[in-house]
Amino acid sequence: MNEATKTTKDITKKVKVESYDISRSDETLDLAKDLAKFIKDNKLTTNVQGKEFVNVEGWQYAGSRLGIVPIVEHVINVSSPDEMKYQAKVTLFDLRHQTTVGAGFAVCSNKESGKKFYQEFAIMSMAQTRAIGKAYRNCLAWIIRAAGYEPTPAEEMDYNTNTATVAPAAAVAQAVPAMQVVPTEVPAVAAEQAAPVQYATASQKEEIIRLLNHPVITRPEKTKMLLNINRLDEERAIQAIAKLRKAIDDRENGEKAAA
Repeated sequence: MNEATKTTKDITKKVKVESYDISRSDETLDLAKDLAKFIKDNKLTTNVQGKEFVNVEGWQYAGSRLGIVPIVEHVINVSSPDEMKYQAKVTLFDLRHQTTVGAGFAVCSNKESGKKFYQEFAIMSMAQTRAIGKAYRNCLAWIIRAAGYEPTPAEEMDYNTNTATVAPAAAVAQAVPAMQVVPTEVPAVAAEQAAPVQYATASQKEEIIRLLNHPVITRPEKTKMLLNINRLDEERAIQAIAKLRKAIDDRENGEKAAA
């Protein structure tokens, strides 16, 4: 009995240690340190013009450690004859205090750069994703800043991720494939003067999306590519297009042979 009681107390104590209270500045600063490590270890940022913006998964992690969860209130189709557009509203609910602590609105349209060939479900999904990030940003921006990152969700920077940028030396090293890393004997200045990171262009993204809409491409393949499309540089975009075209040709020829 004593052992069981002890175990229960240990579990309760552990839960208290691993959760944070947003009303206590000392606890939220500890969360900022934990958050910084989690974001770095899981690579949950997007580099835009040399600055690191946290992806929505990072914001959700911060919220979960505070017991704050997102609730999609509505997703409204506000399309016009020549534009597919959705608006989403998300509220944040504090499980500990059983109250709403924030909200966020966002829209997504196929008129945006790189989204011309997005299917309707993808436009609707991105509106929800942006609304989740916006809601958390309104409530937890200072914690993300304390963790060392820009206090704007990466999804809100979607329109600017194909801009050519000169990233810091560390970011350049991560962007270059392992076989092309600058040798250690080369001065650091040389690394800083490396060619700017050229993100995939709008036309490349449109071609990738067009190919993903082919019937022989599976939904999991499409989802995985769409989630990472804004992180592709031009070279990787070219490779992705080539692989998609080959996969389509191979599968179509396979179907014809089977017939």
